[in-house]
Amino acid sequence: MKVILLRDVSSLGVLGDEVEVKDGYARNYLLPKELALMSTKGALCILEQKKRGKERREKQVRQECEQLAEKIAATSCTISMEAGEEDKLFGSVTSEMIAGHLGAEGIDVDKKKIILEEPIRSLGVYNVEIRLHPEVKTQARVWVVKK
Repeated sequence: MKVILLRDVSSLGVLGDEVEVKDGYARNYLLPKELALMSTKGALCILEQKKRGKERREKQVRQECEQLAEKIAATSCTISMEAGEEDKLFGSVTSEMIAGHLGAEGIDVDKKKIILEEPIRSLGVYNVEIRLHPEVKTQARVWVVKK
């Protein structure tokens, strides 16, 4: 039986693929879970509509991420920490702290999107990478100063 996949199915294909599967697999698994539709002209039209809608949403999300990236690049955040001798911090600056300071400036960024290659443990100025989208990356300037 030929079916059109509505979602990515491991070891079978990705969204939009037209694949040949056994009748039982299609009737008992793919069709009830709405992972696929039987291959007909109507199903192809539905699939095209879903693809266009998905492309529109992805384009909008990417544009929003690009605008946010410009906003982040234009700002810098200052984090004051307790420091000891030789400007070494008691503790370290975390991605959660950076996200909190950006949030205080009106920029909402998830802490998981802030990439710290190694913990910040001394005073200074750092450029921290933020991946907002798989295709959109930016740098945030972080100033770590003594409290």
